[in-house]
Amino acid sequence: MNQLVYSYIIQNQDYILDEWMKRMKEKADERLIKVVSDQMFTRTSREFIDMVITNVQNNNDEFKYKLSEFAEKVVRLGWPLTFVNEGLREFNFIAIEGMQESGIVTPENQMEIVYDIEKWLTPMNNEIIHVYSQTWEKTVSLQKIALQELSAPLIPVLEGITVMPLVGTIDTERAKQIMENLLNGVVKHRSEVVLIDITGVPVVDTMVAHHIIQAAEAVRLVGAKCMLCGIRPEIAQTIVNLGINLNEIITKNSLKKGVEAALELTSRKIIEVEE
Repeated sequence: MNQLVYSYIIQNQDYILDEWMKRMKEKADERLIKVVSDQMFTRTSREFIDMVITNVQNNNDEFKYKLSEFAEKVVRLGWPLTFVNEGLREFNFIAIEGMQESGIVTPENQMEIVYDIEKWLTPMNNEIIHVYSQTWEKTVSLQKIALQELSAPLIPVLEGITVMPLVGTIDTERAKQIMENLLNGVVKHRSEVVLIDITGVPVVDTMVAHHIIQAAEAVRLVGAKCMLCGIRPEIAQTIVNLGINLNEIITKNSLKKGVEAALELTSRKIIEVEE
């Protein structure tokens, strides 16, 4: 990097930071600024400028470490990549404007300095995009795994009785997760009866019914009984209209009735106790 540019950036870090925060607040979406406190915005902005200056100093290992830390933070804060790219451009403008005001950039050396800065910024911008994208993909992947684990929980409610409440649409991938959790849970909890509660499933079509029938059959093969609960009137009408055969599965219109039936199947029942 041009020594004049290097010296100006190193000597004017505080000015560049203050001017950068001022401009970025003006440009940023109001929702983006509101999600973080002024203190957090200032700290994150300082980390960004510090990261850029580390690259100015050609400390490659430290720059990569700081970039990784910064990318993880801004992804958690929800700052879009466009905001980060805009921040790098603003850094460029602030540095050039400051050097012009200081007389460092003159008509004679302007092209040389601008070219030198662009030559330095382009690979750094590419590196930032690459690391940000990797961090975002990693975050989405972890969230997807977490959602999958929560999408088909098998909950033991009484000895020998477990419930799987399902909420939302059921696609092929989720159906596989349901099947896996059911079979593992039945064995783990030594379930005699499994209640699949579809109260929160908005639509039951042929594909969803097929997945449920497969799950019920798999549960039967490992020695437990499967019961389908939460069949609302509109769901029952859809099942009849589609000609779906659920004769092999016990069905109940609510989870409460399902639990009562499960107790009967395990030779138990709920009784009222007089006070």
